[in-house]
Amino acid sequence: MAHRMTLKQIEPVTHDTHHLVFDRPDGFEYSPGQGVELHVLKDGWKDEGRPFTPVSLPEQPMLEFVIKSYPDHNGVTEQIGKMTPGDEVEMKGPFGAMSDQGPGVFIAGGAGVTPMIAILRKRLHDKGTLAGSKLIFANKTEDDIIWRNQFEAMEGLETVFVVDTAEPGSALPEQRLDRDFLGQFVQADDRCYLCGPPPMMDAVRDALKDLGVKDTQIVEEKF
Repeated sequence: MAHRMTLKQIEPVTHDTHHLVFDRPDGFEYSPGQGVELHVLKDGWKDEGRPFTPVSLPEQPMLEFVIKSYPDHNGVTEQIGKMTPGDEVEMKGPFGAMSDQGPGVFIAGGAGVTPMIAILRKRLHDKGTLAGSKLIFANKTEDDIIWRNQFEAMEGLETVFVVDTAEPGSALPEQRLDRDFLGQFVQADDRCYLCGPPPMMDAVRDALKDLGVKDTQIVEEKF
């Protein structure tokens, strides 16, 4: 089913990521971690849909998204970054394999963290703490980290940030999410949530299996 939505608010999160707020359509239901397909209702773009994940809680009256723009792709995300209040989108869905299956290790790369935002926010809202959960979040640089302050403020959540390139003065390590590194935070019986660029997901999945994590313990989005 398709829903038409009007943008109410847009603000920057990082240098290339925006927080967008829409009125939630009547009758639209979803679970934390599920995605939708958005179509920007501008000439030449109505037929171009891309998947994004609401980061708001299912009981909230608004629908929120955190969307990274890729201007060099000359695509939908670039158009979304240029939206202003009053612009419209068409939304289809929900869909997706990510869901809350209990505390665990949340392993994300870049914009792949967005399905985890709603899951973590919902667990924190319902339980009052995220004790027993860790977020391992990899980005290109420190400036690319989405919602860093919000994650660090989540009660009980252990946060680990790594980057591909550490700039002068940065305290974050340049680190790949390989077996040796993940082995510091992951136990064989942990539930592991995984989302990010496909090559990163392939490498992390292999590392987790080397650490004894079974396929049934890995919760991941399917592409």
